[in-house]
Amino acid sequence: MLKAFYKYDLEAGTDEAGRGCLAGPVTAAAVILPKDFSNDSLNDSKILSSTKRDILRPIIETNATSFGIAHIFPDEIDKINILNASFLAMHKALDQLDTKPEFIIVDGNRFTPYHNISHACIVKGDGKYLSIAAASILAKTFRDAYMEKIHLEYPMYNWLKNKGYPTKEHREAIRKYGITKYHRKTFRQLPDQLKLDV
Repeated sequence: MLKAFYKYDLEAGTDEAGRGCLAGPVTAAAVILPKDFSNDSLNDSKILSSTKRDILRPIIETNATSFGIAHIFPDEIDKINILNASFLAMHKALDQLDTKPEFIIVDGNRFTPYHNISHACIVKGDGKYLSIAAASILAKTFRDAYMEKIHLEYPMYNWLKNKGYPTKEHREAIRKYGITKYHRKTFRQLPDQLKLDV
């Protein structure tokens, strides 16, 4: 059972999705849940099926005290690097909250302070605290929806299925068709060649 709060009743959980992808944005969400919120199905988005995530998304959106979503796109990722882009996405998601949190809990082990609000970094926090789990689900579902939309423009990469992650199929498509405007140019799109062409 996930815990409701780390420290304060009015705290925002934040998480990101898409950090390890070759294409598409890194997407973050920030969520403040009400004091009486509970849901036995809510957990780290990575261990839930897409069906369960899609069921939970409107529950979170309807019941959250406040939530925010932000995408940082490949051109910006290439300028500031993926770590800074992840922090920027979290900050932009926090900017959208209607209610100012007393405290921020962040999934992971690093974060750039947000204004004058104290925070705690929690490794595997999306499997420990409800608000981070909720943020992980919103970040993942909003990002997946974006990738499904741009899949229609470039179906040969099958972003509908791989969501921009470095699958064998995705890399084979890059090898065949090259990269698109949605690819991150500073990422290694193809693995190092291991054998000589003779």
